[in-house]
Amino acid sequence: MILVTGATGTIGSHVVRLLTEHDIPFRAMSRRERPGWVRADFDDPASLTRALAGVTTVFLVTVPPVPTAAHDIALVTAARDAGVRKIVKLSAIGSGERFDGATVGAWHLAGEEAIEAGGFAWTMLRPPSFASNFLHHRTLIRTGEPIPNLIGDSRQAVVDPRDVAAVAVAALTSDAYDGQRFDLTGPELLTFADQAAILERVLERPVEITDVSALEQLPAEVITGINWARADGAAYITDHVPHLLRRPAGTFEQWARDHREAFTAMG
Repeated sequence: MILVTGATGTIGSHVVRLLTEHDIPFRAMSRRERPGWVRADFDDPASLTRALAGVTTVFLVTVPPVPTAAHDIALVTAARDAGVRKIVKLSAIGSGERFDGATVGAWHLAGEEAIEAGGFAWTMLRPPSFASNFLHHRTLIRTGEPIPNLIGDSRQAVVDPRDVAAVAVAALTSDAYDGQRFDLTGPELLTFADQAAILERVLERPVEITDVSALEQLPAEVITGINWARADGAAYITDHVPHLLRRPAGTFEQWARDHREAFTAMG
């Protein structure tokens, strides 16, 4: 039995879809009541115990409002008590790198270290920016307003979240990837402006961007990651996605074409 945390999120929802399509037994976890799902919260240890009953493998995704390893560690503690064998964690590219006197993705690194120390079989997935991040700006795009660019002219190998989910399912259902970290990149380095231009071409309408340099309102951990990305820390491509999936990694343009309606439909 596989427990999928973050089951309604960007990657978790695709993992749920793939497990369903392949008729693989799993349990989806949500903080809200959903038919057929288990309701649990990282801040409620008893609920985690219930969610993990009979589970052998966990897909761990935590997205706390403020970066913290507390949710990862809460799950790891409950999983150890429940006899879970394997954890596949969604981490982030660059976690553990030192930049400007701070640690990039410190909360992810602490979660990874807790998993390793817990004696589990494990796989760490470290993607860069998701192609789907542009969906957060779809209202601005529909109304012709400029969308904020936090990373300047830096480049990233933007990844299709469907590829990340496919790798996650492979790791959840096989021991071949145990004890490994994978930087799951797309096939090309793109600036934020490059992505906007591609989306503009796909939508056949202007997609304006505006640079945002003031980051003071964000948590310090987030600022460190953004500044690391601005310095081209994530400007590299790996072969992990094509090697693991035995097909090319998806391009940003293909993702945009597949999701064109999300940017054009009103309401």
